[in-house]
Amino acid sequence: MNISTTASMTGLPAKTIRSYEEIGLVVPDRSPNGYRRYDADHVHRLAFIQRARGLGFGIDECRGLLSLYDDKHRASADVKRIAEEKIEEIDRKLAELNAMRATLTHLAHNCHGDDRPDCPILDDLAAGLGAD
Repeated sequence: MNISTTASMTGLPAKTIRSYEEIGLVVPDRSPNGYRRYDADHVHRLAFIQRARGLGFGIDECRGLLSLYDDKHRASADVKRIAEEKIEEIDRKLAELNAMRATLTHLAHNCHGDDRPDCPILDDLAAGLGAD
């Protein structure tokens, strides 16, 4: 199948599929006239990448996961370790986001939101610059 059919089947833009080809995540066959030709295995591989990306894995992590997927002698412990590391990373990001939310909630709560020029939100932002 051609790239537009593959894009339709995977929900990925053709540009993304070509990008994945450029970095070696997927290697389509080529027809005699040079057009990319994809088969069910390519579609499956692209869906795998899309799912992994949706779970927060970066390109290099996807490359590693694909390598493990292709290795039929892999230990599932290796895959589990990668998933647990991703969970720890997500937990760190969630903690950072919760701290940011708490700070902004506090600042918004302390802002009068009226027509006066004083604003604790802007004051706090400016405090990081060493200016008041």
